[in-house]
Amino acid sequence: MIDIIEIENRDDRLIEALVEIWQASVKATHLFLSADEIAMIRRYVPEAIRSVPHLLVAYASSQPIAFIGIGEKIEMLFVSPEERGQGTGKELLMAALAEYPVDEVTVNEQNPQAIGFYEHMGFRTYMRTETDEEGNPYPLLYMRRESAEGI
Repeated sequence: MIDIIEIENRDDRLIEALVEIWQASVKATHLFLSADEIAMIRRYVPEAIRSVPHLLVAYASSQPIAFIGIGEKIEMLFVSPEERGQGTGKELLMAALAEYPVDEVTVNEQNPQAIGFYEHMGFRTYMRTETDEEGNPYPLLYMRRESAEGI
């Protein structure tokens, strides 16, 4: 059983635990990134977690196992590799959608697992770019939730 808690006080210990989840998740799903690229991006992750307007964390046995960040859209959703395929991502997304009026997410085109997850949750691609927001050669898919099909 997991608990989902919205976190207001994002202390250093929690941030570090969430960065570890981020890194393990990225290594498992973002196979197009090199180890050096992951290390470079990691430097920005603590601030991204601290500054996202709404942060929901999934806990199992009092340990964080996944998190979702919500702003104008779904800013981030990362699940520890051991928890993938167990419904944790779906529970986090459904909790966020129930609480916040968000219906958009941006996904790396080279991450087919994320694309499949969001499509299963009713999201459809409405726009594609050749590069990411930093101009790197990683195409992005902009997805919008159009229905509750598949849920």
